[in-house]
Amino acid sequence: MLQIQFIRENKEEVIARLAKKNMVAKSIVEDVINLDEKRRSTQVELDTILAESNKVSKDIGDLMRNGEKAKAEILKSKTTDFKEQTEVLKETLNKVSAQLEEELYKLPNLPATIVPVGKTPEENENVFEEGKVPTLHEGALPHWELIKKYDIVDFELGTKITAPGFPVYKGKGAKLQRALISYFLDKNIDAGYQEYQVPHLVNEASAYGTGQLPDKEGQMYHDAKDNLYLIPTAEVPVTNIFRDVILQENELPVLATGYTPCFRREAGSWGAHVRGLNRLHQFDKVEIVRIEHPDNSYKALDMMVEHVKEILNELKLPYRILRLCGGDMSFASALTYDFEVYSTAQERWLEISSVSNFETFQANRLKLRFKDKDGKNQLAHTLNGSSLALPRVLAGILENYQTPEGIVIPEVLRRYTGFDIID
Repeated sequence: MLQIQFIRENKEEVIARLAKKNMVAKSIVEDVINLDEKRRSTQVELDTILAESNKVSKDIGDLMRNGEKAKAEILKSKTTDFKEQTEVLKETLNKVSAQLEEELYKLPNLPATIVPVGKTPEENENVFEEGKVPTLHEGALPHWELIKKYDIVDFELGTKITAPGFPVYKGKGAKLQRALISYFLDKNIDAGYQEYQVPHLVNEASAYGTGQLPDKEGQMYHDAKDNLYLIPTAEVPVTNIFRDVILQENELPVLATGYTPCFRREAGSWGAHVRGLNRLHQFDKVEIVRIEHPDNSYKALDMMVEHVKEILNELKLPYRILRLCGGDMSFASALTYDFEVYSTAQERWLEISSVSNFETFQANRLKLRFKDKDGKNQLAHTLNGSSLALPRVLAGILENYQTPEGIVIPEVLRRYTGFDIID
């Protein structure tokens, strides 16, 4: 959530920067400023009346002690008026504060200055490319045919058990999935991230804290009875570990990682660009989260990018890194880099990771602060990234490592799988 003081002092800048996210924000920004002015003036009026009421109460006490009961009774009538005014002002203040918060929740994060202008994924900026695209043998197949050929992922069985978009991994497919999870977690732990196992359901406060609500209302699976949400990513529960926390400056940075299944309603059907593992309702992902000092967060973002690069280099998958344009960024992000793996069989790029800096946007919602060297509380910066999302990594491995004899397992994974080929 944007800070109201910054909006108030930088109105035109806020409007201009949100335009980069293709949002016409003038009206809502002006509403926010007007509501804040009303909130502040109401608070001043309330504080004044409370101060006067306290003074009158003191005067009544003094008069009673001095035996001036008649004068005291006259002043008591004023306290009744003060009480009535106070109740009206408190009600107004609560109403205006709630309206202000509701409007602030509608405003996305401001994009960083280096975010490219653009509306579509085609306008993202390619900043890095690595790896050689393999030449596949004649008769090479896309992964949705390979999983049937080797009987390692079963979509029909998942549909029987649940619904489309909930695959069942079988045999060596399940072992490869588990191997990827273990490998990603080990890489993250070796890089200094502490592992967490977290709930897969979160409450409303957690969903608001990281920016999924109200922006993604309807895109998450929701248990209405208990008002709980199935997580779309481990970012939500892991980051919310630090909700309402005040850290000491010397505790920064905080590095956390966790594996969770992820649940998303927006997945498409079996079709041109969403076929097979390309898009699912349930999938596995290993996440990294950082809590950083504001002065260090962009250096930390670069470190996260290098970390994901190292993983993909070890997997020997061809990939590229995109700096997302304003129109393709998430609601909460200030700067995002997407990693895409090249699918040789599909002849297209598949997104497998997003690494983002949210600056103070999430921290303001979370009330996540740190006490600086002067003893002053400041909002921390939060970052997160996938390292990695499994379905498209798996698709890339199946397609790029296929041979006439079978699917070769990347060397770095063989100590986890216990086998070197799916045949």
